[in-house]
Amino acid sequence: MIYCRTLKIGTRGSRLALLQTQWVAERLLRARPGIEIEIVTIKTKGDRILDSPLSMVGGKGIFVKEIEDALLSGTIDLAVHSMKDLPSDLPRGLKIGAVPEREDPRDALITKDGRRLSQLGEGEVIATSSLRRKSQIRHMRPDLAVVDLRGNVDTRLRKLLAGDSGIEAIVLALAGIKRMGLMEKVTEILDTDRMIPAAGQGALAIEVREGDPEVEAIVRSIEDPATRACIRAERAFLEELQAGCQVPAGAIASFSGEGLEMSAMVADPEGKELFRITRAGPSSEPEALGRQVARSLLDKGAREILRALRTN
Repeated sequence: MIYCRTLKIGTRGSRLALLQTQWVAERLLRARPGIEIEIVTIKTKGDRILDSPLSMVGGKGIFVKEIEDALLSGTIDLAVHSMKDLPSDLPRGLKIGAVPEREDPRDALITKDGRRLSQLGEGEVIATSSLRRKSQIRHMRPDLAVVDLRGNVDTRLRKLLAGDSGIEAIVLALAGIKRMGLMEKVTEILDTDRMIPAAGQGALAIEVREGDPEVEAIVRSIEDPATRACIRAERAFLEELQAGCQVPAGAIASFSGEGLEMSAMVADPEGKELFRITRAGPSSEPEALGRQVARSLLDKGAREILRALRTN
């Protein structure tokens, strides 16, 4: 099947988003040398509102809605998202056409002076935009001051290094740092036994319209089945939990032998209560594993946390 017109890819306009989209475009061109590609940048609600914490901005898909609208209208042919930004329920008419190979899903600590998390002093300030990260940091280090910090990777690094913000450390997704070639900035990689990532972290979602077989066939050429299975489990976990951006929750699935293993957590925003479990299941039924993990966490105590968050 030959695609005869220019393939338009929609993305956010940040440096990281453009690097991710260029990465996808290069792999599509490698798989289908005859196609032509145009990258279309689209500003989302999450890009426009930078003076409020993500948990207060409200609504699902604050980094994807405008891009999905362009996809539905036919302005673009496919979209590249960070998987963790994509809600578990997609608009009617859209689907995840491909999930490429995942980058490292862990979080990374960056400090001004090279100190590790355990070496930061009482009352020192650590910043992040994620409720999930805040709650886990507060659980590990309740003596630190954890504050909100919005903006793209470059903006957050600049604020950390400026010296006049009072911030001693920030936590970012390691995948973005790697894609931007900034690994020399990383002080410490936070392994998943300490900091469980967001569901889908490190993975990309290639979103397409349903009923567009030409585009589906093109993007399917960069599908990674192992990553797709892990993402299916993690997204099923979120769907079962009914957890939006106001809920400090995380999940990470990986292959263990012939099966899948998933670790997940739910915490209260202050990190005083944190529930975490690890379960295993067959790789042929990733959604079943994700739902099982979510139900186990709810029974363990997460249900009360979610109930309290929804009534506030």
